[in-house]
Amino acid sequence: MIKFDDVAWTALKTTAINKKVFLSGNILRIIDAGGDPENLKYLESALEKDGEARQKRLSVNKAAQAEKKQLSDAHAENADLLSNLEQALAQAKKAQEQAEASKEQADEHRLAAEEARTLAEEAKATAEHDLDFMQKRTQFELMGNIVRVALYVITGVGITTTILYAVALFGPAPSTGDTTLLGNTWSNMLGILLTNSFSIIGTIMGVKYATENKGDSGA
Repeated sequence: MIKFDDVAWTALKTTAINKKVFLSGNILRIIDAGGDPENLKYLESALEKDGEARQKRLSVNKAAQAEKKQLSDAHAENADLLSNLEQALAQAKKAQEQAEASKEQADEHRLAAEEARTLAEEAKATAEHDLDFMQKRTQFELMGNIVRVALYVITGVGITTTILYAVALFGPAPSTGDTTLLGNTWSNMLGILLTNSFSIIGTIMGVKYATENKGDSGA
């Protein structure tokens, strides 16, 4: 045990009364009051103050630990939130890149479709032009053949009629009435042939003109 003299006790008690300051710690448990009630009362007060201080320090430590735990939990939660935010940003960036890639592909497909449509329209126009050209060519060839055959027939009939008239005219002496009749018949035949030839040619040219105008109107 530790024993203090009267001067030390007086200083301790005076400090406690004036400054409200007491000894603290485990040393209070080994101080001998020396049987003085005032000294014993000081030790009891000091022990009580020390207990209160310990309780306060314990409470403060508990509060500090609780606050530290809250801060640690908040830090962990913030870390989780930050990680989730980073993942969300990464996913959003990836989705944006995929959307941009899809947009580029859609633009490429649209351009390809427009080019294909343009090529199809050009091919259609070319096919229509070729078909129209072939139709007109066929019509021209057919008309040419018709005109040629008609002219051949008309020429053949004219030549045949002229030969028959010449034979009748320069053959065995025909009568004057027969010669006149043959001449009139030959003239009428040539007139009819010429009229029919011009009629055929005019009809064919009219059909050709109508067909060309129809084609231009349809275009």
